[in-house]
Formats: sequence, structure tokens, C-alpha cells
Amino acid sequence: MLNVGKLNEGVVLDHIEAGKSMQLYKYLKLDQMDCCVAIIKNAHSNKMGKKDIIKVECPIDQLDLNVLGFIDHNITVNIIKNGEIVAKEVLKLPKRLVNIVHCKNPRCITSIEQELDQVFFLADEEKEIYRCLYCEEKYRAHRKQR
Repeated sequence: MLNVGKLNEGVVLDHIEAGKSMQLYKYLKLDQMDCCVAIIKNAHSNKMGKKDIIKVECPIDQLDLNVLGFIDHNITVNIIKNGEIVAKEVLKLPKRLVNIVHCKNPRCITSIEQELDQVFFLADEEKEIYRCLYCEEKYRAHRKQR
């Protein structure tokens, strides 16, 4: 049995679909942060069969957790302070995405002016449709239902 020590302050991301932890690592920009990160891949789960877990030891305000709701709203987010779970975040689709997805419209200003941020806004929450802020090109979120 693998044993990873408990956090003093940080976040535990649980119930991540098996194999998706490295994708979340990239989206959360954990490689650019100076913090301790533990990634557990393919852990046994009664609920899911296999799952991934990410433990991040850093102040919560250093992480942008909005992207998690876009990737998978079933992820459990546990906020840790003084070694104890103090809150659980409920994930939902973010109203705005910045540099998470890219506009595929070749005539969009972001194709020409590549230093511009890729900004999408949530146009239809029920259908999980985002639109480019500049050209309104449609992007559909494909969140997995469990």
C-alpha cells in the first residue's frame, strides 16, 4: 500500500479519471510553481475502479481551480489548512476561459495577433458551449458524465 504524507496547507484533487492527472498538472501550471506536488495514478477506487489523485502543498490562492470545472466537474476538491479538510469545492463550468482552449477560426484575430490571450465565454451552460470573445467561434466542452 502506497502512503503519501498528509498536507499542512494545500489542495487534494480526488476522483480524477484514471490517466488524466498529467493533463490537469499542465492546465493548473503546476510545473511553473515552486510547491510540493504528489501525483498518484491508477489508485484503487470502489466508486470508479481506478482513479488519479493530485496533492498540492501551497496556499490555495496560488491555484486557478476554474479550469477543473471545465475539464471534469466530478473531481473532488478538498481544501486543507493545518492538516485538516476545511472545505470541499463544488465544481461547475467557468464563465470564462483564458488560454485553456484555442480558437480554430483561421480568420480570428488570435490567429494573426498570436500574443493575444485566447478568451472564451460560456454562451450556453446547458449545452456546455463556449464562444471566442473575438469572433464568437463555437467551442463545445465535452465533459464526461459518471
